[in-house]
Amino acid sequence: MTQPIVQVDAFTSKPFGGNPAAVCVLDAPRDAAWMQLVAREMNLAETAFVRPCADGDFELRWFTPAVEVDLCGHATLASAHVLWESGRLDAGAAARFHTRSGVLTATRRGDWIDLDFPATPAEPIDPPPGLLEALGVRARFVGRSRFDYLVEVAEEREVAAVQPDFRLLKTCDARGAIVTSAADDPRVDFVSRYFAPAFGIDEDPATGSTHCCLAPFWSARTGRREFVAHQLSARRGVVHAALQRDRVRLSGQAITVLRGEILA
Repeated sequence: MTQPIVQVDAFTSKPFGGNPAAVCVLDAPRDAAWMQLVAREMNLAETAFVRPCADGDFELRWFTPAVEVDLCGHATLASAHVLWESGRLDAGAAARFHTRSGVLTATRRGDWIDLDFPATPAEPIDPPPGLLEALGVRARFVGRSRFDYLVEVAEEREVAAVQPDFRLLKTCDARGAIVTSAADDPRVDFVSRYFAPAFGIDEDPATGSTHCCLAPFWSARTGRREFVAHQLSARRGVVHAALQRDRVRLSGQAITVLRGEILA
């Protein structure tokens, strides 16, 4: 039995930009060990596994090459894109995903996809041993969200220049570390980069879930609730984020770049 697999670039409108995710839409259950092997074989930041439920909703799981994760934005965006593009979901219908982070929804708005995600605000903390040394930055703020450390620096050029010590960063007790600053470009509100070597991702190109932390942070800084954000990885990524009480609406585009079959 073969298993179709699709690779989608998320949070971009152009091929080979944003963040690539592999998506498997399953017609029958597969065990977690097989999913992890597929994710390791794909060697992307995340591989998503989508399975239809009897009520028209979908079960959704995400795996890095190393572990299953609790929340992933770009692979959710990619999964919704594949469901609409393949005709498994009507163009005007919302996608409802049952995940380890509760029910997440995706809706289409022209060429954009809107995701409804839980906010994960960061609480201020003293920098844990090794964090700032691993990132090589001077921090204006250090916080900790449900998943990650959040480090604010003074200028965009400092975000762009970060060259982490991944061996040391891997020892920090969190999924990863977000580095952020206000943007130089007046059309952009803030920039960030994201590093998660402990989860098998040295640098993630465009990360939806980190903006569930960044939106509340920058809202508190600016008094605003809607943002245009750029992730300054080599592939770049564009995320629109809007804080809505304890939820964040993440908006992005997606494009399919590869279709194939798994033979194992």
